[in-house]
Amino acid sequence: MRPRRDPVQRRLSEDRFQVSLVWEGLLVGLFGGFVIALYRLALAWAERTVRHLTSVAAGDPLLVAGWFCMLAVMALVVGFLVKWEPDTSGSGIPQVDAEVMGAKSMKWHKVLVAKFIEGTLTALGGLSMGREGPSVQLGGMVGKGVSRLLGRGRGEERLLVTCGAGAGMAAAFHAPLTGVMFALEEIHKTFSAPLIISAMTSAVASDYIASSILGLSPAVAFELTAFIPHAVYALLIPFGIVMGLVGAAHNLGMYFAQDVLSKVRVHAPYLRLLIPFALAGIAAFAMPQLMDGGDAILELLEEPAGLPVFTLLTLLVGKYVFTCICFGSGAPGGTLFPLVVMGALVGALLGICLTSLLGVAPELVVNFMVLGIAGMFAGAIRAPVTAVVLAFELTGSLQALLSLSIVSVFAYVTANLLSVDAYYEHLLGKLLGVSVEEAHGRWGADGRQLHTYTVEAGSKLCGSCIKDVSWPERALIVTVSRFGADIVPHGDTTLEAGDEILVLLDERSGDHAESRIRGMCRGSFSG
Repeated sequence: MRPRRDPVQRRLSEDRFQVSLVWEGLLVGLFGGFVIALYRLALAWAERTVRHLTSVAAGDPLLVAGWFCMLAVMALVVGFLVKWEPDTSGSGIPQVDAEVMGAKSMKWHKVLVAKFIEGTLTALGGLSMGREGPSVQLGGMVGKGVSRLLGRGRGEERLLVTCGAGAGMAAAFHAPLTGVMFALEEIHKTFSAPLIISAMTSAVASDYIASSILGLSPAVAFELTAFIPHAVYALLIPFGIVMGLVGAAHNLGMYFAQDVLSKVRVHAPYLRLLIPFALAGIAAFAMPQLMDGGDAILELLEEPAGLPVFTLLTLLVGKYVFTCICFGSGAPGGTLFPLVVMGALVGALLGICLTSLLGVAPELVVNFMVLGIAGMFAGAIRAPVTAVVLAFELTGSLQALLSLSIVSVFAYVTANLLSVDAYYEHLLGKLLGVSVEEAHGRWGADGRQLHTYTVEAGSKLCGSCIKDVSWPERALIVTVSRFGADIVPHGDTTLEAGDEILVLLDERSGDHAESRIRGMCRGSFSG
C-alpha cells in the first residue's frame, strides 16, 4: 500500500499548480497583448481611413454613391465571415462567458482570424461599435490556444480563457486593473487566490506589450482639475439613481433592437448587416461624430461646459440609436466603448444642469462625466466594482473613489430593482436559448472553488477511470498529481492510491459535494 501524502506534500502540489497558472497566465498575457495591439492598430488605421475617404467624397454625388457601394461590399464580406464562424457575431463577450461556463467550445483559431478581419471592416465602415468586446474575445481565444498548445485539461483551459479575457480588456483600455476585475467579476464570477494572481499576471503582461507597441497614452483619459466637495455629496445619490435608470433604459433599447432585427431572416445575415452599414454611410455625411466607437465625441467633451445642451442631447440620442441598430444586427463589434461615451454624455448633461440650477462649480462637469461612465457601467453591465476601477484608471485620482463608489452602488441597486436583465447575462441567455437562471443552474458559471483530495488505498476511486466515476454535478478534475508529477487528466486516466486530485467545484453545491468526493477518496483502513 502506497503511503498517504502528508499535508505538506498536498500543499506543495497545490502550490505547483498555482505557480503553473502564473507562468501560463504570463504566456497568455504576452501573446494576447501582441494580438490586441495589432487589432488596435488595424482599427486606428480603419477609423482614419473612413474619415479621410468620406471627407473627400462629401459633396460629390458620384463619390458618395461609390462609398455606399463599398459599404455594401464590406457588409457582404462581414456576413460571409460570420457564416463561416458564427461565434464571432456580436461583441464576443457572451461567447467567452459560455466558454468559461463549459456551455460552448469555440474554434479558437477560426475566431481569431474572423474576428480580427470583421472588427477592422466594421471600423472601416464607420459602424458605432467598440473594440473592447472583440478584444475580450480575442484575448480569451489566445488563452484557449495557449492551453491547447500546452496540452492542458478542460478545467485549466477555462481558467486560461478567463485570463485571456482580462488581458484583452486590459490592452483595449490600457487599464490592467480593469482587465483583472472584469475577468473576475463579469467573466468568471468568482474570486480565488490562484485565479486572481494568474489574471493579474496576464493583464499586466498584456498591458505592457500593448503599451510598448502603442505608447503609454491611455485609450481614454479625463483630467480632474477639481474635486467634488462633501457638501455636494448629497446630490450623488439622485445622480446614481438617474444613472441606474439610464443604464436599464440602455439595456431595454438594445434588447428591443435585437428582437426586431432578428426577425430579418431573409438572406441572413447579409441583409441584416446591410442595415447598419447603410446607416453608417448616412451618418458619415450627416453627423460624422457618431461614427465608430466615439473618439470624436470624447474630443468634443474635452470642454463640456462650452457645449450647448441641444448638441449634447443630439449626440446622445444619435449615438444610442445608431449603436442599438448596429448591435441588434449582430454586427461583430463591441458596445462597451459606445456605452462609456454615452455615460460621459449623460454625465455632462446632468453636470451642466446642476451647474445652471444649483450653482455647482462649472469645473466639476468633468467629474460628473466620469461619474456618468461609472454609473452607466454599473447600471447596464451590473459590475459596480469594475465600474469604479475603470473610472479610477481613466482619471488616476484616488480622491474620486468615494464619489465613484456612491454613484456605482446606487446605479447598481436601482437597475436591479427595475428587474431589467444585466446586459451580458441577458445576451448569454439569448445565446444559449435559455433564461439566465437556467444557464447558471445548468452550467454553474459562478462561485467556483479549487479543492484538493488524496486517493487512499482501498477507496472507491482507487483503480477507477475518471470517466467511470459518478462525480458530483459541475465538478471538474483539473489535475492529477502522482509522485510529484502533474498528469493532464482525461476520461481514461486511472486513479491510483496516493494520487492528489485538484477539483474545481461550484460552491453552490455546498458541503455535500465535498463530503461526497472525500468519502469516495477514503480508504477501507481509514478510521
